[in-house]
Amino acid sequence: MSKTVLITGASSGIGEATAKCFLQKGWNVAATMRSPTKAGDWATAENVICPQLDLTQADTISAAIHETLERFGQIDVLVNNAGYALMGPLEGVTPEQLHLQFQTNFFGLVTVIQTILPVLRQQGGGTIVNVASIGGRLAFPLISPYHATKWAVEGLSESLRYEVRRFGIQVKIIEPGGIKTDFVDRSTNWVSHPDYTVMVDRMKRFSKRVDASLPGPERVARTIYRAAIDRSGRLRYSPHGEIFFWLHALLPDRIWRSLIETMMLGQNK
Repeated sequence: MSKTVLITGASSGIGEATAKCFLQKGWNVAATMRSPTKAGDWATAENVICPQLDLTQADTISAAIHETLERFGQIDVLVNNAGYALMGPLEGVTPEQLHLQFQTNFFGLVTVIQTILPVLRQQGGGTIVNVASIGGRLAFPLISPYHATKWAVEGLSESLRYEVRRFGIQVKIIEPGGIKTDFVDRSTNWVSHPDYTVMVDRMKRFSKRVDASLPGPERVARTIYRAAIDRSGRLRYSPHGEIFFWLHALLPDRIWRSLIETMMLGQNK
């Protein structure tokens, strides 16, 4: 019997690449997305469904999981991938913007996990793969709301693994570095504040410049697949991100800060 994966945010980027990867490996794929009409031709395969799922609407989460179980009978792996980045100075972020950032990147993820855990426990096991970021352990300028959600995902995941291990459930964290998707344009919302205009403009130019030279999402997708089938108990997987963790650990904070400010903001003060 083929195994089944449920993926959030599968219409593009990492989510789409992950859906294709599992599909190529012969899995049943529930490629959930806010707008199923955006699914590509790959989603017409016999063992693919595209349930509508919006992380800000709990009823769509329950419905997507129910539809997957009705079609495939079980869910072996959950990949929490959906999310977006709220970028800009914290001083310019409204309470509503911050709430939506957490609702999408964190609280929605929690609801998916809480909804699927009874299913996994009844089945006798499964794997939860949470896509965080190198920004879940490191922080860069003008991304504080996004960082806050990804640090929250890291802490939740590390604690959750102790709770669910006795039920045969594993928890994995994926920490991608920069990858070339349309994330900068499609999944980034910028906020503004008049006193930070120069800094924001520099960061936007840096983001655009770097995005053009980044690798695609396929390696991250392969890493997610490897984590999903890895029964070793390993928690973290960091495609493209290892060098940042090493540099951050080895360099004195003053030098690290200077490097980041010079590289991303074009200043060193």
